[in-house]
Amino acid sequence: MTIMIPAWQDGALQPVEKLMAHQMGLKHQAVSIFIIAEDHILIQQRALGKYHTPGMWANSCCTHPHWEEDPMICARRRLNEELGITGLDLETRGEVEYRAEVGNGLIEHEVVQVYVAHANFSLPMALNPSEVQAVKWVTRQVLRQELDRNPTAFTPWLHIYMTQHSDLIFDK
Repeated sequence: MTIMIPAWQDGALQPVEKLMAHQMGLKHQAVSIFIIAEDHILIQQRALGKYHTPGMWANSCCTHPHWEEDPMICARRRLNEELGITGLDLETRGEVEYRAEVGNGLIEHEVVQVYVAHANFSLPMALNPSEVQAVKWVTRQVLRQELDRNPTAFTPWLHIYMTQHSDLIFDK
């Protein structure tokens, strides 16, 4: 199935095939969700079959809206598709832009709508094994320590969020 995502080409937002956007390093739209319970963050380990950053740990959920899909609708859709999570209240935290090499010659150059949801540790989940192989709750402090201790276990974008945008995500 070909997925068309919103990407900028020739100065205009246009539908572009997702893999091509990554191969060409085109700036494109994305959403990232951080689920927080007390002082913990839910992180996910990406499935080994993912075409980039397989097996790496990332934020709770992230994806690209389909062409003409509202980012909030996309975020809710993807929480359900990846983690089997529904019914969370998503709070918009703003927009972030970053560019990161993600391996195999692929580049994520994203303009991201960031969302935060508050939940409890007993949040019901049904992981989609083609997307996510594991999840865990970690404190912000432990996550930063793990990022420093074993940086290659984590996606480039999680490093960027935690080092450059943690105030946006966690301090509102």
